[in-house]
Amino acid sequence: MKKHGGERWWWREVRAMIALAYPLVLTNLAQALIATTDVVLLGWAGAHPLAAASLGVNLVNACVFFGTGLVSAAAPMIAHALGARRNAVREVRRTVRQAMWVSVMLAVPMWLLLWQAEPILILFGQQPGLARDAVQLVHPMMFGLLPLFFYYVLRAFVSALEQPIWAFVIGVVAVFVNALLNYGLIFGKFGLPPLGLFGAGLGSAFSNLFMFLGLAMVVMRQRRFRRFHLFGNWWRPDWPRFAGVWRLGLPIAVTVGLEVTIFNCAVFLMGLIGTAELAAHAIAIQLAALCFMIPLGLAQAATVRVGVANGRGDAMGIARAGRVALSLTMIVMALTATILLVFRHPLVALFLQPHSAAELHVAALAASYLTVAALFQFFDGAQAVGAGMLRGLHDTFVPMLLALVGYWIVGLGTSVVLAFWMGWGGLGVWVGLAAGLGTVAVLMVARWSNRGV
Repeated sequence: MKKHGGERWWWREVRAMIALAYPLVLTNLAQALIATTDVVLLGWAGAHPLAAASLGVNLVNACVFFGTGLVSAAAPMIAHALGARRNAVREVRRTVRQAMWVSVMLAVPMWLLLWQAEPILILFGQQPGLARDAVQLVHPMMFGLLPLFFYYVLRAFVSALEQPIWAFVIGVVAVFVNALLNYGLIFGKFGLPPLGLFGAGLGSAFSNLFMFLGLAMVVMRQRRFRRFHLFGNWWRPDWPRFAGVWRLGLPIAVTVGLEVTIFNCAVFLMGLIGTAELAAHAIAIQLAALCFMIPLGLAQAATVRVGVANGRGDAMGIARAGRVALSLTMIVMALTATILLVFRHPLVALFLQPHSAAELHVAALAASYLTVAALFQFFDGAQAVGAGMLRGLHDTFVPMLLALVGYWIVGLGTSVVLAFWMGWGGLGVWVGLAAGLGTVAVLMVARWSNRGV
């Protein structure tokens, strides 16, 4: 009877985790498809625009992931408040409003930084021509940061209330809005001027604005959300909660930033190796990023499930949520690894139809990088969900240090040694990334296990 009860609780947690995770996964995939669409369209324009876009997008993404990581602190804070008291309207409203204040404080210095994109890229040793063209994408795209941060705050709110389907619906519509805008603005279709890279950045910024306004309309009009009055008196300061968002969110942002910037650093390393390697990396990293959206959604669900259980002081609930999230992630990553390994050549062909020997070389390099990406799927999933489970417990500082060691000491060190000292080139960079992800995965899961939950 005890075993039967244990199995009943296990399957109940599995169903709850899947019900919360699948809209989050689909929303992540929709948002990743926006960036993937840009890469596909620019790949149609040629290898040079694709390489320039890769540099520009990676600069913007460093800001995107740092900012969204910081405001994602709203999710465990809201989940903890709702776990402690289901009708914690005021506490939830305080968190959402101050997370939006934090968004504004993040966006302004990021705009100033990205305005200097060309000298930054040249400082990192990139080709002046590519750096100059990358700016055409960065300058319009950067103004989409603030609405994107606002969107993530509202997404954390609806997810903590276990209603993430709204963010998914809006994200799917945004994919089509972005595709039409970018196609028109890049190539001059639908009566729009052909703006090339500048058009891609402009279309992406408008897509981010669309997502925020769409989700804002939902939380103002839908009955379950409307009672929180999220936008009423939003200008009033709440310094204790403002500080609380920074205190919990900054280590999350740094952790996410350490992971993202190691991949950004990989882009710069590819730029030092050659344009073909840089273009191939742009293709492979987009496909790997699409796969990562699945464990990221499971990690976000784990944060909420663990956070709610933590709020009500349920140690068994915390343990079940973590174990189920990790088990589901390993199953899914086995599937994504198989897809990347078996279908790597057709997947590359979606981005680049080779018409010359140089483009054939790019396609071959991208396929070799995807082989490594297939092998590190399990590591990528475990580190993401491990970090998500720990965030549900408000454990963010030590994971930040673990990420520093794994990504920047093991990962970057291995990439540099293999790529330049051992002569492996771009493949060495990818093997180094795999080593970093594997190290962080082991450390995160060990941290969770050693907490005794």
